[in-house]
Amino acid sequence: MAYITVQRHGQAEIIIKKSRFIANVAPVTSEAEAWGFIEKIRAEHSEATHNCFAFKAGSIQRMSDDGEPSGTAGRPIFDVLDKQGLSDAVIVVTRYFGGILLGAGGLVRAYSQAAVAGVEAAGVAQAVTAVELSMELDYNQVGKVQYLLAQRGALTLDSQFGQSVTIVCRLLASAAGALESDLAEASSGRIQVQRLRELQVGADLQPIHS
Repeated sequence: MAYITVQRHGQAEIIIKKSRFIANVAPVTSEAEAWGFIEKIRAEHSEATHNCFAFKAGSIQRMSDDGEPSGTAGRPIFDVLDKQGLSDAVIVVTRYFGGILLGAGGLVRAYSQAAVAGVEAAGVAQAVTAVELSMELDYNQVGKVQYLLAQRGALTLDSQFGQSVTIVCRLLASAAGALESDLAEASSGRIQVQRLRELQVGADLQPIHS
């Protein structure tokens, strides 16, 4: 299933009435990864006045004002994720207080602007789930296998030629089962296929994580 997320870790900074707002944005694949990113930013900015955040990781959604007045930080940050249709992404906006109070409306605008700038720095991409497969085959099966890979839209990542041939490829997870069936049928079950990992990729089957 395709969805929209951010491409990579991105950072942006804005200054409003002497307060620094630093947004860090990243793609995540789990709630644990989101919390890990938040803790990393908190550690990097342990002297900051606030480290406010929001994230979506699968069906999990969380946000925090981290000491700012209720609804003035976490919710505006989350609304940026929501309005841009982003999934599996985390935004942390760090504030270094500049001595001038912004008021509730000013805080909402500041955190929203910082979050938007962070998303722009991270980039946005359509993502789908892909799988990487490794297969071992005989030399006389190479032509047939390459044909089947092309038919299923697989991207060949590596080919090694020794006593046998090992091919590593990447394709959409939704097509992996059909390819495995094709390979089993074409070789009477002699081709050994191993699933190496799943990952989120862009439309061109390249990883969206930097």
